[in-house]
Amino acid sequence: MPKPSPKPKQTTAIDHGVGSRIAFLRAANGLSQSALASALGVSFQQVQKYETGKNRVGAGRLQAIAERLGVPVSSFFEPEPESATGNGPSLLRVSGAVELLRAYNQIADDQMRRDVLSLVKSAARIGQGRTAPAAEQVAVCDALPSA
Repeated sequence: MPKPSPKPKQTTAIDHGVGSRIAFLRAANGLSQSALASALGVSFQQVQKYETGKNRVGAGRLQAIAERLGVPVSSFFEPEPESATGNGPSLLRVSGAVELLRAYNQIADDQMRRDVLSLVKSAARIGQGRTAPAAEQVAVCDALPSA
């Protein structure tokens, strides 16, 4: 017996997936919900509903979103590769990850990039309850510009 299809107005798992991709791509482009809403001529609450999958996104609106975000419409339907190691696109969904990458990318000096990376790794270890060896912490602190 075939599975009954959802009611026309009900959202589906696909709608939720499309919404989460809209949210990710919007954030990756540095746009607020309000900015995207303004570009589309809708309220930011409507964009929130699209992103959470509470409202379905029509074909014309999805095309407009794709154009504003600079991606093909098909990118909203591509399966996300899941990585067991914690790398890849799902890692970029962590709050602040895209901003951190943008800021890191703007650092022109290679030594400064290495210093920033070392600092972030040390902070991660401290956050996990493991502290970096004292010599490494001193090296990181010495590498930072003084205020």
